[in-house]
Amino acid sequence: VVTASPDSTIAEIARVLASRGIGAAIITNAERQVLGIVSERDIVRAVASGGAAALGHDTGRYMTTKVILGSDDMTVTQAMAHMTAGRFRHLPIVNNGALSGLVSIGDIVKHRLAQIEGESQAMREYIATA
Repeated sequence: VVTASPDSTIAEIARVLASRGIGAAIITNAERQVLGIVSERDIVRAVASGGAAALGHDTGRYMTTKVILGSDDMTVTQAMAHMTAGRFRHLPIVNNGALSGLVSIGDIVKHRLAQIEGESQAMREYIATA
């Protein structure tokens, strides 16, 4: 999970997202408690409202602070429901108050596709033996 501090600049976060090919960074404190999240959408909003100067501003100014958190015991279906209802693409996973992982919409889609393929294969095998 890519993390950053709230005093990182928007430009620094944008460079990290671009170099890693990811869509969001989790903003944490020294104890890995989630303070916020900065996504590509947040960066676009920052530049739209503050112009190019926003790139030099602290991430804390533009990060999303009302972050929905998941837990280690959350099911894929629960994660998918939270992400769909909240219309967000990244769900930080917290264990004992500290960041322990991140689930992206891509992870959910990959899981569902594998599940569907498994069901399809089982059905083909069932039909072949019937």
